[in-house]
Formats: sequence, structure tokens, C-alpha cells
Amino acid sequence: MASFLIDEDLPHSLSSHLRQKGYQSRHIAELGLRGLPDPEVFRLAQEREEVLISRDLGFANAVQYPPGTHQGLVVVRYPSGITAKLLTEQIVESLAQVSESEFAGAIIIIEPDRIEFAGPAPEICHSPLLTVSSN
Repeated sequence: MASFLIDEDLPHSLSSHLRQKGYQSRHIAELGLRGLPDPEVFRLAQEREEVLISRDLGFANAVQYPPGTHQGLVVVRYPSGITAKLLTEQIVESLAQVSESEFAGAIIIIEPDRIEFAGPAPEICHSPLLTVSSN
């Protein structure tokens, strides 16, 4: 299974929920590295051979982070008003739809109604998400 490094702009609970689903996952706070600049967070993920998950849209920049040159980046684009619980559920559900081989070198954008891939190949594909009820 994929191994993830969770950026500090996402709920700490995401890491434990991913571990419950069988993924290896660490939140940047668990490593005592809050406040680390983005380039250092990226470098750390590469050193640890982990896919980086962040809300920072800068990580979706394919010029700065060309597909095929890293372990994988997942950029989460959800409204700021979403609860941590619902955001965590949505991310975990979205990641479950991505195969381990699709993470490698890809920039994956998770939004409320879709997952977008920019992989090592120049193609971009879209995948609809199932809706998660907040009930």
C-alpha cells in the first residue's frame, strides 16, 4: 500500500484514519516538524519515499513539480468551511479509489466531485467520486 506524509494544513486525524485503512501514514506534526517550509516538506516526502498530501495549491504546479519526478502529490481542494471529520472521510474515500501504481509520479487533485490525475504520461483523466453523506 502507498505510504503518505500529511502536510500540516490537513487534520491530524487523517493520518490515523489512513493507518486504520492499512496505509502507512504520518502527519508532519507527528514528526515534530510544524512550520517547515514547503520545499522542505516536499524534500522530506521524497527522502521518506512517501506521497505528500496537502491543501497547498502550490504542490499542483506541474512546472515546479513535474509529473514523473517525485513519489506523488495529492492536492486537496475542498471549501474551507468543511468539517475536519467530513474532510477526512472524503480524502480517505478518494484515496481508496486510486491504485498504488497511480500515485507514483502523479499529481492528483481531489475535489468534492472528482479526482483529477496528471501522471507521468502527458494525459489527464477524470474520475467521478461517490458522494459521501454527512448523515
